[in-house]
Amino acid sequence: QVQLVESGGGLVPPGGSLRLTCAASGRTFNTYVMGWFRQAPGKEREFVAAITRVSGDYYADSLKARFSISIDNSKDTVYLQMDSLNPDDTAVYYCNLNGSTVSGEVMGPYWGQGTQVTVSS
Repeated sequence: QVQLVESGGGLVPPGGSLRLTCAASGRTFNTYVMGWFRQAPGKEREFVAAITRVSGDYYADSLKARFSISIDNSKDTVYLQMDSLNPDDTAVYYCNLNGSTVSGEVMGPYWGQGTQVTVSS
C-alpha cells in the first residue's frame, strides 16, 4: 500500500553533516506522521524524530540539539538534517510512516529498507 524510499546516507567524517530524505508513494491517507528510527550494531532500534503537519515535530532528547526534521506534505517527503555527527550516530536509519483514514483507522507502520550512515575518519 505504501512504499518508502530513503536516500542520503553514506560515509561522513566526525563533525560533518548529512541530510536524509524519505519519499513516500502509494495510497494516500487523511493524515499521517512520518519519522525516523535508527539501529546501531548490537543495539535495539531507537526513535530519532517524527513530524506531522498539524502537531509539529518530536525528537529523542539526546538528538534534538543536532538533528532537525522537516516535511514537505505536497511531496509526501520527510527530511532529517543531521549536524555535528559523531561515531555514535553510525547506524542504519529507517523511515517510518503511520497513516490514518478518514474514519480514524491507523494504517501501518510502514518502513523503508533503511539507509546506512557511517561516521568515521
